[in-house]
Amino acid sequence: MVQSPTKLKIHSLEVPDTLKLQVTPEQFEQLAIVNRDLRLERTSTGELIVNPPTGSESGRRNLNLSTQFGLWCMKNEELGEGFDSSTAFTLPNGAIRSPDASWVSRKLWDSLSATQKKGFAQVTPEFVVELRSPSDSLDTLREKMCEYIDNGSLLGWLINPQDNQVEIYRKGQALELLENPTELSGEEVLPSFSLNLKRVMA
Repeated sequence: MVQSPTKLKIHSLEVPDTLKLQVTPEQFEQLAIVNRDLRLERTSTGELIVNPPTGSESGRRNLNLSTQFGLWCMKNEELGEGFDSSTAFTLPNGAIRSPDASWVSRKLWDSLSATQKKGFAQVTPEFVVELRSPSDSLDTLREKMCEYIDNGSLLGWLINPQDNQVEIYRKGQALELLENPTELSGEEVLPSFSLNLKRVMA
C-alpha cells in the first residue's frame, strides 16, 4: 500500500542571523499553503522571511488603517482592487512581498488571468503601505519600500508610529519625510482618499 507523504510540523524554530534559508518560488508556495497562520515573504535572492505575529497595538493601528482604506476601495471599486496584509504579490525581481495594505488599478488587475489572480499574482501594486511595528527594523522596511517603487509602485507610505513620522515614496521623485502628520492624501493614485492618522499613529 502506498503511503501518503507526511508533513513535518515545527512548533518553534529559531534561525541565527548568519543562516539564510533559501527557497524557490514553488517551495515558497508549498510552505505558504501549509502555514496559513504565518506571514511569509521571499526576497529577490530567494531568502525566506518569517514575520512575527502582530502585537496588540500594531493590530489596532492596522485595523484602523484597513477600515478607512477598505471603505474607500468599496466606494471606488471601478478604479481598482484593494488588498489586506495577508496578500502576497510576486514582483518582477522575483521577490514575493506582502504589504500591510495595497491597491491595484482596475486596468492592471483585469489584465491578469483568473489563474494568475488565484496565486501570488505577478503584479506590483501601484499603491503600498507598510506600518511599522515595534519589532520591525526601519532599515529593512525602507529597503522594501524602495523595492516596491523600483518594481513599479507609484505611491508608497511607510508609517512609523514609534517616531511619529511618515515617509512617502513616489515613482521618480525624492523621498518626502513628514513629522507628526495628521492625515495622508492618496494623491492622483487614489483620488479623493485621505487617511486620518489619529488612531493609526496613536
